[in-house]
Amino acid sequence: MGIIALVIFVLVLVLWSVKFKRNLGEAALVGFIAILPLGGSDFFSLFTQAITFASTFSVLYAALAFVFMAYIIDKLGIVEKLLNILNSMVGRIPGAPAYMDAIGSVALGTLSGGDSGNTAATGSVTGPWMLKNKWDKNIAATVMVGNGGMASVFPPTTSMFIILGFAPVAAAVGVGEYYIALFIAALYQFAHRLIMIWFFVKKQGIKAFPAEDLKPLSVSIKEGWTSILLYLGAIIPLILTIGPLSSYLESIPSIGESGLGSIDIVVWIPTLMILISLILGWKHVPKSKNELLNFVMGSIPRFTTIGALIFFAVAASEVLTTLGLSENISSFIEAVNSPAWLTLLLLGIGITIIAGPLTSTGTLTAVGLVSYEILVASGFSPIISAIVVMTFASTSAQMPPASGSIYIASGIVGSKPEKTFGMLLLYYAVPVVIIGWLIGMGILPIWGG
Repeated sequence: MGIIALVIFVLVLVLWSVKFKRNLGEAALVGFIAILPLGGSDFFSLFTQAITFASTFSVLYAALAFVFMAYIIDKLGIVEKLLNILNSMVGRIPGAPAYMDAIGSVALGTLSGGDSGNTAATGSVTGPWMLKNKWDKNIAATVMVGNGGMASVFPPTTSMFIILGFAPVAAAVGVGEYYIALFIAALYQFAHRLIMIWFFVKKQGIKAFPAEDLKPLSVSIKEGWTSILLYLGAIIPLILTIGPLSSYLESIPSIGESGLGSIDIVVWIPTLMILISLILGWKHVPKSKNELLNFVMGSIPRFTTIGALIFFAVAASEVLTTLGLSENISSFIEAVNSPAWLTLLLLGIGITIIAGPLTSTGTLTAVGLVSYEILVASGFSPIISAIVVMTFASTSAQMPPASGSIYIASGIVGSKPEKTFGMLLLYYAVPVVIIGWLIGMGILPIWGG
């Protein structure tokens, strides 16, 4: 019954979002309702169980908190200061705008978590700069889309919260260990992006900008060094819960393992980053009641889709688990009996194809849970399975023709979107699938793998 429920959920999700052009949050709600009748007489108890699970899951708060934080740092001017520092750091390197786009996509992607938004935020600065640096428009757009896609893999990201929201993943994988493992896996993608930029720079004969066109790093840091403090919100909870300091604190009787275990980094990272953002940008924070109300109201449209998507995806995963999806998948894998390396490769290709018409979050909502279950049943560890599924789904930004990032980047630099399709598939989507496969097979090591 679990597999039947999964098929119904995926079909509803794809049809509602692709065929009927409705948002993914609404599609997840309809899909959730569609699978409840499979519980038979347990319909209402299943509904209550799923809603309760989703309502009390800390990941949901974290996802919405990061959306609000991304809104705050944009409105308070913190993003601009970060980009100015990055500009001064890499500006003297041949192809500097593209390298800045890659680094900026990581720095801002960890804060925004969305491919399209990341491509727009970073690309609006680096795109025109790349054209000034004599980049071909189509190649520039391709690089911007490839870089923007890293928002889906560098933690914390919305995709991460969807994966951690699946009941079987939450039961088997710790948030802290997943955070570190995902960051290491994302570094492999970052290295790939740098290699691609180097390749395109050599191919086009791109030169460095004259030094007089750049603001000295000392000046940029003097003007915006406080923006770097934002990342203390992520560093402090991680240091307290992982590593030598964590071991030391556990040895103190008044704290102990139980005391340290009560620190939920999924809650505290976005909370601290929001507080730090407000402190850093305090002089730009609205002071009057009406201004503050308008400021908060302006953030609401950012919550509607992603909040509903994550909530009902988590609720649906609880229903699927209760209906026996895990046991169904295990039986199917035993019956097929294909080698693990082939299962991993085929799964990677399948997820990438599905990511074409959907976003990374939509892809994970549709097939993330079943993909994870298939890999675990094939003998891969829970943390490797969770990392690999997310890596494969991150190809959504580079998969034509439905990726919003493609049209955003093309609009910024004035290229033709169709001219980027082949390059995105060959230079970005295929290598990311290979990276995911290499991680799964243990060739590219990660924390806890």
